[in-house]
Amino acid sequence: MTQRFKMKDLGELSYCLGILVTRDRKNKCIKLSQSKYINSMLNRFKMIDCKPSRTPQEVGLQLSNTMSPKTDSEKNEMLSVPYKEAVGSLIYAMLGTRPDIAQSCSEVSRYMSNPGLMHWTAVKRILRYLKGTVNTGLVFSGSNTTLFGYTDSDWGRSIDDRRSTSGYIFMTNNCAISWKS
Repeated sequence: MTQRFKMKDLGELSYCLGILVTRDRKNKCIKLSQSKYINSMLNRFKMIDCKPSRTPQEVGLQLSNTMSPKTDSEKNEMLSVPYKEAVGSLIYAMLGTRPDIAQSCSEVSRYMSNPGLMHWTAVKRILRYLKGTVNTGLVFSGSNTTLFGYTDSDWGRSIDDRRSTSGYIFMTNNCAISWKS
């Protein structure tokens, strides 16, 4: 490519867009992780010293618009909460290397226009989960390139509008390559 285009060789990729790339050529393995980005996010939202959670969402939790602030004092209280920034940061992590928080991010992003304290608590739960799994990432290894796809949906689970949530994940080499919720 250097014969055809003007370019500069910067060496092997190790860090790009908040994603750490670790190679193990002997074992034919590549790991993508966002540990540095997640730690900076935890620090930014003052959750660096929080107690880790084992799951990104409370079992059986159903968020709804009824949890949104109704009075002016409740709305003013939520103005100091960095809800949109936190959800946006979580979505960036989810899109990069964390398919395990896709459904939870989808859930909390529905309330961006008028989040309440319960919505904020759900966001903090995802951050607590990331605290406990900060070094988790995508690991591509082996030579089995069989493609597997999984999909699921609930039926009208949303309390607000009775809409369903669906999701999918495609995997190869036992690692996620595409996901959505």
